[in-house]
Amino acid sequence: MSAADDSQHARGLLLSTIGGMALTIDIPLIRLADGEPWSILMMRCGTTLIAAAILWLVMRRTMREPPPLIPGRSGAVVAFLYALSAVTFIAAVYNTATANLVFILAFNTMFAALLSWLFLKERPGRATLIAMAAMLAGVLIIVGDGVSSGHFFGDLMALSSALCIALAIVITRASGKNMGFTPLVAVVLPFVVAAGMVSQTGYHVAVPWWIVLDGFIIMPLSFFCLASGPRYLSAPEVAMFYLLETVLAPVWVWLIFAEVPSTQSMIGGTILIVSLIAHSLWQLHQGRRRRAAALVRHPV
Repeated sequence: MSAADDSQHARGLLLSTIGGMALTIDIPLIRLADGEPWSILMMRCGTTLIAAAILWLVMRRTMREPPPLIPGRSGAVVAFLYALSAVTFIAAVYNTATANLVFILAFNTMFAALLSWLFLKERPGRATLIAMAAMLAGVLIIVGDGVSSGHFFGDLMALSSALCIALAIVITRASGKNMGFTPLVAVVLPFVVAAGMVSQTGYHVAVPWWIVLDGFIIMPLSFFCLASGPRYLSAPEVAMFYLLETVLAPVWVWLIFAEVPSTQSMIGGTILIVSLIAHSLWQLHQGRRRRAAALVRHPV
């Protein structure tokens, strides 16, 4: 890997780390707001849209070439996928346990690897295929627990959200375009849908300032960074940073709300996390071996 490649890779790692860490407090803020799903979705998307507009106008005044809001057809598809994921995510927050939600969302890593294989011809290795099989088993355990506890719909929404995010990451990677603002603009669709529902059901958010913080700062920061990551990293690598939410969000919820995950959810989640950690370590090891072999063949 050249010095330029190292710099690009480091930039992708930094962006994805910032985005992943910001994402970990999204669910606790939604829960702290104590509101109805459509009201929460409307406020969350509305404040994100305002923040995106302000940030883009500032960039337009200060930069010679500000990033596009929706770059072409691929940008429109990515925007739709992020919009759909926003709706399914909120539906999952209110219809399943937090641990179930974040453990299932972690499956987007394997979705990304599989989709990269199908559409980008980036064939996963044997280790990735083994990890995917183990993760599938973990998700089935969690979803099975959701069926028995009445959380099946919420678990299905979480799985749908993971698939939408993985598709968006892969398309961004394939296009090579700057999609930093695309997920921020995409919230206009769920905002319109949520506003229509709120006009019928009424507005119900007990502590709106938590959602203002979430939508105005946390989500723009997270979405912008994670949507920019695929320009510098592979789709599965970027998807890995969503695992920070998998690990930390249940901890924040446990500390704040004393919500203890079920035994089956913990078993399935443990399988997911162990599989992903083992897979990540293996990939790092293989990367070092390839770089070492390249240095031997082409000594400086």
